[in-house]
Amino acid sequence: MTSTVHLTAADGFQFPAYVAQPPGQPLGAIVVLQEIFGVNAHIRAVADGYAAQGYVAIAPSTFHRVRADMDLGYSPDDIATGVALKAAAEALPPPGVQRDIAAAVAHGAQFGKVGVVGYCWGGLLTWRAACTLSGIAAAVPYYGGGMTTAAEAARTPLCPVLAHFGDQDHAIALDSVLAFQKAQPRVQVEIYAAQHGFNCDHRAAFNPAAAQLARERTLAFFRQHLG
Repeated sequence: MTSTVHLTAADGFQFPAYVAQPPGQPLGAIVVLQEIFGVNAHIRAVADGYAAQGYVAIAPSTFHRVRADMDLGYSPDDIATGVALKAAAEALPPPGVQRDIAAAVAHGAQFGKVGVVGYCWGGLLTWRAACTLSGIAAAVPYYGGGMTTAAEAARTPLCPVLAHFGDQDHAIALDSVLAFQKAQPRVQVEIYAAQHGFNCDHRAAFNPAAAQLARERTLAFFRQHLG
């Protein structure tokens, strides 16, 4: 079962979140953080997939503070729009959209332990959430653009983290991934023979083998830390 709920952040800002319910008693909750394309068909399908594994999946609209109801595809025009919206969201006064992620985590806590997973920009947000927010039992960023910069690599995670990267990623240089791995020995870093966006079956970069292996590792990681 799926629905849209409206959550309220600590500053009173209200925003929508797509919620997918598991068929039985929840094992916990997973907050699913979007790419630069909004809570689109792919992100909703990802949330549905985690729900099928027994978790309440919550996908908050992290663009809502800058533009409501964004549901983009993967055309060049969509990419340009998404890049601009990400820049606008990143330019918000701190803590920006982390307040909305915190509200999604708090909503998920009623169902048990909470994990966070994010893709692309959502991967970066997942890393930041793991390092700044309480109430997160485990975090899994997928090819988080920007998270291998020196400033991000200097953060200290507050929970276990599993990070997925592709060695052919045009947006995240492999040497920066290796430097991040060295700087973060407590983070489980997995590198795949794949491009940026390898998990998304709506994109040309989709890599079924890498996506399947990363999913297996992610589900095992969440089972270990959430239940």
